[in-house]
Amino acid sequence: MNKAFFFDRDGVLNKAIVKLGKPYSPCHFDELVINEYAKEIIKYIKKKKYLTIVVTNQPDVKRKKISRNLVEKINTFLKKKLLFDDLYVCYDDKDYSFFRKPKPGLIFEAKKKWNIDLKKSYIIGDRKKDILSGIKAGVKTIFIDNNYSEQKPVFAHYKIRYLKDLKKIIT
Repeated sequence: MNKAFFFDRDGVLNKAIVKLGKPYSPCHFDELVINEYAKEIIKYIKKKKYLTIVVTNQPDVKRKKISRNLVEKINTFLKKKLLFDDLYVCYDDKDYSFFRKPKPGLIFEAKKKWNIDLKKSYIIGDRKKDILSGIKAGVKTIFIDNNYSEQKPVFAHYKIRYLKDLKKIIT
């Protein structure tokens, strides 16, 4: 079986748009800023024999704040620049969806496709819902604290301040 490293997109691989202390996805391509450590970290994790998979909620498509086409353009650009292995997106804006984090559906979809051993895998996210999704899926969780004005998870396995700090955990 494979082991994987699951990444949230906005606030982890690329910078979130922060308004009044709350994080949002970029709604225009020119708002997209890749985290300066993202490519280096993905390369490092791949050397450690992990798959690198992005799992992201993009509810603003359903809310008509951004087109699905633009989200896919951003995702394609990120995959080309950062060289991660795969990407799973939930476009739903309803919490009952099994694929919308904090539920683990996106991780389970990747598990099936890539034959992933979840006990040997990790997720990194910048919000409580990312960490909950990982816990429900049975992976180790890493909270990257971007200091948003919202409730932080208290139950993550690890907490870091910068993406580059992952190297201390994945050794």
